[in-house]
Amino acid sequence: MTTYVHPTLDDLVRLQYEARGISLLPRQPIHSLLSGRHASRLRGRGLTFEELRRYRPGDDIRSIDWRATARLRVAHVRVYSEERDRPVLMVVDQRMTMFFGSARTTKATVAAEAAALAAWATVARGDRIGAILFDDELVRMNGRLSASRQATGSAAFNHALQQAARVAKHDHLVILITDYDGDDETTRQWTTRLAAHNDVLAVLVYDPLGICCPVQAGMEATDGTRRIVLPEGGPFAERLKAEFQRRCDEIRDRLRAIRIPILPICTQDPVAEQVLAALGRGRCP
Repeated sequence: MTTYVHPTLDDLVRLQYEARGISLLPRQPIHSLLSGRHASRLRGRGLTFEELRRYRPGDDIRSIDWRATARLRVAHVRVYSEERDRPVLMVVDQRMTMFFGSARTTKATVAAEAAALAAWATVARGDRIGAILFDDELVRMNGRLSASRQATGSAAFNHALQQAARVAKHDHLVILITDYDGDDETTRQWTTRLAAHNDVLAVLVYDPLGICCPVQAGMEATDGTRRIVLPEGGPFAERLKAEFQRRCDEIRDRLRAIRIPILPICTQDPVAEQVLAALGRGRCP
């Protein structure tokens, strides 16, 4: 049962403390989904050469300068530092498809919380940050969501991606926070365009009802336009689970093909714990 529907500004401000330890830099713990052992990782703004120094135990052997080592007859490594300024642009989905949740909260609220965490982490690092919210302001927009509104399909999502492509022309970190509902060929084109010259991270928000749907007699479902009574029994739940898995695999394969890492976030558990666990800096209980 959903108990937390609309976040307040105070709720999002309080996430500043939980954002500590969250880093979206290319250099990640070994177990992070953004670490170098994954094919789809963040590239970052680049590296600046700092110094050539003697090798120390624990240095990465890949950083050894073999020419300098041969010339000086002692192992030397090249030391680089990451360029610090990397603008972050968030694209935050607050469509009607996000106004759903069977557990702790709705997908829309999870998206708002994830955006707040990313914003606090970016501000703490000193980078610039902007957002496209499919509207003008996050808390107010989330507060307008209700069961009486109708879904808008993929048009709003594609328009937001188009706006993002106009803003993030090069060397941005673009964070897509969405359930990816209604994506089409236009969605793929704009996402590919964004990923060509920027780092893109897909924060895919989902609800556990897709994994396990215990249908009871008389249970209804609506998309804001139609309302149906769900068929009782195991076959429907199994078909729903299979379709959910098929959809997840489709999104994963599509984004992996253009080297976009995926950070799945569920409505059931606190967002900060899930992000820290995915980045190898914590573990969900």
